[in-house]
Amino acid sequence: MSKSENKPLASGRGPNSAVDAFLRQVAVTPAPGKSGGRGRLIFSMDATASREPTWDQACQLQGEMFDAADQTGGIAVQLAYYRGFREFHVSPWVRNSQALVGEMTNVVCRGGHTQIGKILRHTLTEARADPVAALVFVGDSVEENPDQLCELAGELGLLGVRAFMFLEGADPAATATFKEIARLTGGASVPFDTSSADQLRALLGAVAAYAAGGRAALEQYGRGKPDVVMRLTHQLK
Repeated sequence: MSKSENKPLASGRGPNSAVDAFLRQVAVTPAPGKSGGRGRLIFSMDATASREPTWDQACQLQGEMFDAADQTGGIAVQLAYYRGFREFHVSPWVRNSQALVGEMTNVVCRGGHTQIGKILRHTLTEARADPVAALVFVGDSVEENPDQLCELAGELGLLGVRAFMFLEGADPAATATFKEIARLTGGASVPFDTSSADQLRALLGAVAAYAAGGRAALEQYGRGKPDVVMRLTHQLK
């Protein structure tokens, strides 16, 4: 991380003040419409060394996103991930599961610190160019300044991008930061257990359904799915 990323924010700009201010603005900001009749979703993951088992699992389960979205009109997905020493990569936008698998299977996880800020800044750039319905992030820790992450999340909220933060495990710092990012964007933060593939599959499908068809599509998709999907749905404003 750079020195600028480690600096604390000025007084009055922390989660308890800046977040609430952004939330008031987000409440009166309309969500963007779809681009080209198809929702856009950024699927982002921590690809540091400890994440390899989850990466492999997500690679096997990501097809649920396209299957769920196809019932409403489909989605375009972009893969974004960080790993190693300041490595950050994004894929082209893809419109089918096979193309995304092709991107994911070539990735080797490498040790390093979290770079969630780069994920959020990249999403801002994409959303300013063309609307993005949702950001999915899968990770298990936060090693950055949470105040700065909240500032970026607030900007995403103003653009109508909902962040869905999926936390593996129960790290207290990550739990708190993930919840703040989700709260800023009107999204949701949900923990999952990698011992249950059905949980992650259902969560990925739920967000894709939302990106393609909004809350109504999400609620329809959630019928008969694991309880974790209902927890996600209830958090949406």
